[in-house]
Amino acid sequence: MSSRSGEIWSRWRAWGETHTTRQGLILDLGLAVFGAAMVWSMIVSPGLETVPYHLLFLMLTIIYGFRVWPVLPTTVVATLVTLATGGVLYLHYRQGFIDRAELAEVLLMPALLMAMVWHARRRVAAQTALQEMTVQQQAMIEREHDFFRDTAHAIRTPVTIARGHLELSEEAIEEPQAQEDVRVALRQLERMAVLSNRLLAIAQLDAGTSFPVEQVSLRDFILDVGGNWAAHTNRSWTVVCPDDAVILAAPDMLGLALDAVIENAVHFTGDGGTIALTGKVWARYCTVRVADDGPGIPPEDLGRVFERFWHRRPPNGSMGSGLGLPMAIATARACGGSLRAFNQEGGGAAFEFVLPIASATLGDPVPASVSA
Repeated sequence: MSSRSGEIWSRWRAWGETHTTRQGLILDLGLAVFGAAMVWSMIVSPGLETVPYHLLFLMLTIIYGFRVWPVLPTTVVATLVTLATGGVLYLHYRQGFIDRAELAEVLLMPALLMAMVWHARRRVAAQTALQEMTVQQQAMIEREHDFFRDTAHAIRTPVTIARGHLELSEEAIEEPQAQEDVRVALRQLERMAVLSNRLLAIAQLDAGTSFPVEQVSLRDFILDVGGNWAAHTNRSWTVVCPDDAVILAAPDMLGLALDAVIENAVHFTGDGGTIALTGKVWARYCTVRVADDGPGIPPEDLGRVFERFWHRRPPNGSMGSGLGLPMAIATARACGGSLRAFNQEGGGAAFEFVLPIASATLGDPVPASVSA
């Protein structure tokens, strides 16, 4: 067997291997039977041969839209159909059943079929390119997840060890300046621990990890988180939740999310600035709002505040990591709720969680977990 014939045979075999589904074979066989029937109808129906002729090319064009064969079998089938139908038309022309103008169909119909082939192959090429891009994007997302997870674990262990040693050393240090240096180092390690927790949370949320949920009292949750922040930051705090409700959530994850939003408010307010943490209960949902009297969010930035690694430079405080707010909105969605950002009429920015209220009461059985 020559190399050329071997190549042709390989292409035919590859085509056969990719078209061996039962439905595909039935469709191809049906088309072959239909084509043979139409050619036979042309032969036995002099003067009416254009009807089965057009039906044959119409069916071939429709089927090709569903079954985009490779170039070689497409060329072979189109050539055979053109020769068979063209031969019948030419024979009937010689016999006087049709006039010369009808012979133009011999070139016109195959040309229309080839136009369909061209468009169908372009569509397949576009779909293939889109699938490849989707696979590449999925691989990139998976690499990002792995990076977040691995980086979080890589940071957590040395930070924990360093904090332990510094805390032990702080008790034995008497010099004020050295004590202050240790406290600065501990604050920086705390920031690294927060970053590690957020990286790990994002990786888990992206991966759809299920978190164990609990029945959480909205009022207790808000007062606890707000009280912790009010005790350690020089701001004017308002922490209120006049009504209580039960929400089903992973309290650690939801606490990280609320901490990230509050931290953002702290960064954009100066010493003595006002921050209000307010909970409110509605019929089927509750809201948790964090509002501040800072400069607010520029209108052009409102659509970007939840983008990963994007952040605004605060007028006071250090630049954030750009992961807190993205983690917060992902957590809100994992809890079946949402998080939005907006500017208040009187000035300042506000972030509002909207969370569904559980139909259960405290102490009733709850689902084991919630999936992100």
